[in-house]
Amino acid sequence: MSDLKVGIVTKEWPPAIYGGAGVHVLQLTQALRSIDSLLVEVHCFGEPREDASAYATSAEFVDANPAVQALAIDLEIASHLNNVDVVHTHTWYANMAGHIASLQFQIPHIVTAHSLEPMRPWKAEQLGGGYAISSWAEKSAFESASAIIAVSDAMRSDVLNAYPSVDPEKVVTIRNGVDSSKFAPNDDSSIAESFGIDSRYAIFVGRITRQKGLAHLLRAWKNVPSQYGLVLAAGSPDEEGIGAEVAELISELQRTRTNIWWIKEMLPHEKLTALLTGADLFICPSIYEPLGIVNLEAMACETAVLASRVGGIPEVIAENETGELVDYTSDSLLFESELTISITRLMSQPELLKNYGIAGRVRAMKFFDWQSVAAATIELYRKVLA
Repeated sequence: MSDLKVGIVTKEWPPAIYGGAGVHVLQLTQALRSIDSLLVEVHCFGEPREDASAYATSAEFVDANPAVQALAIDLEIASHLNNVDVVHTHTWYANMAGHIASLQFQIPHIVTAHSLEPMRPWKAEQLGGGYAISSWAEKSAFESASAIIAVSDAMRSDVLNAYPSVDPEKVVTIRNGVDSSKFAPNDDSSIAESFGIDSRYAIFVGRITRQKGLAHLLRAWKNVPSQYGLVLAAGSPDEEGIGAEVAELISELQRTRTNIWWIKEMLPHEKLTALLTGADLFICPSIYEPLGIVNLEAMACETAVLASRVGGIPEVIAENETGELVDYTSDSLLFESELTISITRLMSQPELLKNYGIAGRVRAMKFFDWQSVAAATIELYRKVLA
């Protein structure tokens, strides 16, 4: 079988990874590069890298809307995709590079749907008028792509609902994976001690964005018994409004409790796995989540998960086996009340949480390994080239 050359296009690439899509691209690429019959080149945004071709915003666009800056970078990337057999893009930031290269060089373009702009109207707060541009870019790329990878069955349904002109045969589900050798129990208690964490705790890990539901968790925590601590590994607010709201809610909790720990910096891997392992409970209160790699990472560290029943999360968490789910509702008071009740009940049952955690790692290793994800992805590459 002849070598297949793939061009991966992504905004995020180490050291600039800040979300699940970036984690996905990195770990998928690592798995793909381990296969002899495949040649993988990565094109990313930002400063020069040794393991990828990187493209920074040119001087002409430094004052432009971020969405316009992304399109400018996409145009440059597209011009460097003339020698690949298939181009595979991740998130709307990169989609137009694949779309333009596909038109220009007559090569198949595959899109991975990590999220959908129509499902995230709050992005208008972050992008302003750029939200209309990002929505147009995503729609154009999806409707013309040779194939669309959905990271969950729920995401596949969302794609078809959001873009009804897309042929359902083009949309396939290939779920995210987790590297269970890197995300594994790490019992280094000195990490928690270095942050002043000195009692039992639940943990939230994620960016400060409306999508992740952190404000709901913080309001719910006001009514959680004070003996239970909360670690918040949360930074990089999407925009000033949500950043200020979250900061005030955390400050309000810290005025009456000494066991609320806010870690604003991005944690190095070993520190992250130690804090995940040390937690009694991982909490994912998202209001929108195509799959939720962070839940897999917590499960791989043998930590029980409590999450919203949204998007692809129920495809990851086996309810009452590896964790539990709370129904999300736009009635914030009801959602937060249900979070409070579930958190309080679960934190009072450490043995149950331990059993959930053990089962979670088993499930993560059995059903969500990256080699299986890579094999399914290569099969799709060859299908669109047939």
